[in-house]
Amino acid sequence: MNWDWDKLQEKRQRQQGQNPPPRPPRDQDDEASERGEPRARRTPFGKGRQPDGNPFNRLSQMRVPKGRAVILVVLAVVVLWLLSGIYIVNPDEQGVVLRFGKYDRTEGPGPHYAWPVPIESVYKPHVTQVLRSEVGFRSVGQSATFQQGQLRTIPEEASMLTGDENIVNVQFSVQYKISDPVQYLFNVSAPTALVRNAAEAAMREVIGNSQIDSAITDGKLKIQSEATQLLQQILNRYGAGIQVIAVQLQDVHPPQDVIDAFKDVASAREDKSRIINEAEAYRNELLPKARGQAAALRNQAEAYNATRVRTAEGDASRFDALRQEHAKAPKVTEQRLYYEAMEGILSGAKDKVLMDGAAAGRVLPYLPLPGLDQPQAPRGPEKK
Repeated sequence: MNWDWDKLQEKRQRQQGQNPPPRPPRDQDDEASERGEPRARRTPFGKGRQPDGNPFNRLSQMRVPKGRAVILVVLAVVVLWLLSGIYIVNPDEQGVVLRFGKYDRTEGPGPHYAWPVPIESVYKPHVTQVLRSEVGFRSVGQSATFQQGQLRTIPEEASMLTGDENIVNVQFSVQYKISDPVQYLFNVSAPTALVRNAAEAAMREVIGNSQIDSAITDGKLKIQSEATQLLQQILNRYGAGIQVIAVQLQDVHPPQDVIDAFKDVASAREDKSRIINEAEAYRNELLPKARGQAAALRNQAEAYNATRVRTAEGDASRFDALRQEHAKAPKVTEQRLYYEAMEGILSGAKDKVLMDGAAAGRVLPYLPLPGLDQPQAPRGPEKK
């Protein structure tokens, strides 16, 4: 029927003196249909013909409309795009979510969801990791050790001027971590360089207020503490979101040209300290001993004084009592005093000789010579 309509159109155009439009190409199926023959079915593998009873012909007839296929593809792409917003924050991280480039929220550890790019984007900085910045030197290799053979000195960073106008080389490191991830990500563009530059500025100020002797010997702890506080104040003014854990001095020494002279000065200072300590030890040993002896002598003098005073007072009281008794009975008191005196004299003598008055008038009294009462050593045998 379609072919008759086409012939009729061509005939009309010839009658009107027009050229017939070109016919669209027809395949063998159309020609077979014009002849009343059944159409051969195309297989999905090419132009080969297969009988109508083959199952591949049935599958080729079950075609999905093009509009519905496009919708399914779009839905699959949308689903995959939405699923790409699932993310996981590790325990040592914090998730910072931006919506259209502006900060929106902060998420803790665990699984979370954010609208996929370009609506939202997620940054996950390590907030518990301790970072390290080196000033005045650089560690060589992956392992950050502090051995002299594995360090590379940076003279322009290490050379500093002390308060007494001496040059000293200071090598130190800074340990820090992220305290505020939002400030750390968006307030500064190069946080590592910021920490290094701020640490160098803080250390230069602290060293500039210190003496070289203090920086080299016993003032390192004070310098580290002051540098840590000053560096934290600088980073807080910048709003860097960084917490300074510690500033550690690795090596503090004078320039290489004068290091021998400084070593001699340090040795002399150590000798001076040693001698002073020895003198103080001798003084601490001698002074308490002298104070003890002085206190003992003072106590003995006070005791002797108290004894003499009490004895004198007792003798005076006794004499006053005797005086009163003598006034009442002179002869009896004198006789009593005589007896007491003789008792005291005779009680101290070992040998006593008693003689009556007649015998005492005829003998010569004598006093015992020293050594007569001592036993004499036995004599040895006489020689013939």
